Amino acid sequence: MADHAVSETAEPVHDIGWFSRRFRAVENQVARVLFGQDDVVRLALVGLFAGGHILLEGPPGIGKTLLARTLACTLGIGFRRIQFTPDLMPSDVTGGNLYDQRAGEFVFRPGPVFTQILLADEINRAPSKTQAALLEAMSDRQVTVDGTTRALPVPFFVLATQNPIESEGTYPLPEAQLDRFLLKVLVGHPTAAVEVTLLEHYLAGFDASNLEAVGLEPQVDTESIGRMRAVARTVRVDRTLLDYIAAIVGRTRSHPAVDVGASPRASIALLLCGQVLAASEGRTYLVPDDVKELAAPVLRHRFLLQPDAELEGTNHDMVIRAILADVPVPGSTG
Repeated sequence: MADHAVSETAEPVHDIGWFSRRFRAVENQVARVLFGQDDVVRLALVGLFAGGHILLEGPPGIGKTLLARTLACTLGIGFRRIQFTPDLMPSDVTGGNLYDQRAGEFVFRPGPVFTQILLADEINRAPSKTQAALLEAMSDRQVTVDGTTRALPVPFFVLATQNPIESEGTYPLPEAQLDRFLLKVLVGHPTAAVEVTLLEHYLAGFDASNLEAVGLEPQVDTESIGRMRAVARTVRVDRTLLDYIAAIVGRTRSHPAVDVGASPRASIALLLCGQVLAASEGRTYLVPDDVKELAAPVLRHRFLLQPDAELEGTNHDMVIRAILADVPVPGSTG
């Protein structure tokens, strides 16, 4: 698996062109399995190469889990899955110390969090104490059990799925947990044309439970993911773009429909994701359209609406669109 990725990346690796080619290669492989989800795939890769975690929200049965499994195959790195349920315990995520009768001592048994890509499936079906078991792992890339801290593999990337909060049997994610996700991506039902394409592939023998039969080939490996992250950070960002990012995030703190605005962590997320998006298109510089495209997935889970605004039907994306329309774009003539 790794051999293929190494041979594919035996070209100069420290430039934006190389980054863009690798990014597109991963996208193309994933597109062989995920139909009509190009924007979702793109954002998931932006989050990965920006060094963050992704929260996918949408109804069951639309490919959220399949996306995570396909990404793991295409990225050529370790993958584990946790099905979150109401009776899941924190130790089921992190692992714990078990008594070994032969050794006569307690031995740590690592949980599924010790991997490179972790699929936290239906994360909002578990109670908050179990959701919180991921907090340290997501923020510090480490796990502490019984006073002992253990580092997680590199890279460590959480791709969590959740059903809409109005679904039966769900527990809202706490604000601290939500803020650990770099992006929140909404996944909707496919168009009629995409659904017909999906049916045609299943008619031809495609089986989502057997991805090996598709012949997906890893396009990157652990080393090249690290290099891609470093290359993305070289994308040039003009001071006017920094002002633009700060103005957008700052406006969430003064908008009349917002109760609690986004923190500076949102500004950093917009910056890092913008650099990756620019690099994926082969550009060495950030442009305002990069920031606009990423504003909703970066911000929609990072501020709280006023109760009255929610009752009137206002949602997070509506507020973000209003802010983007209100904040002057650098270089525009007005």
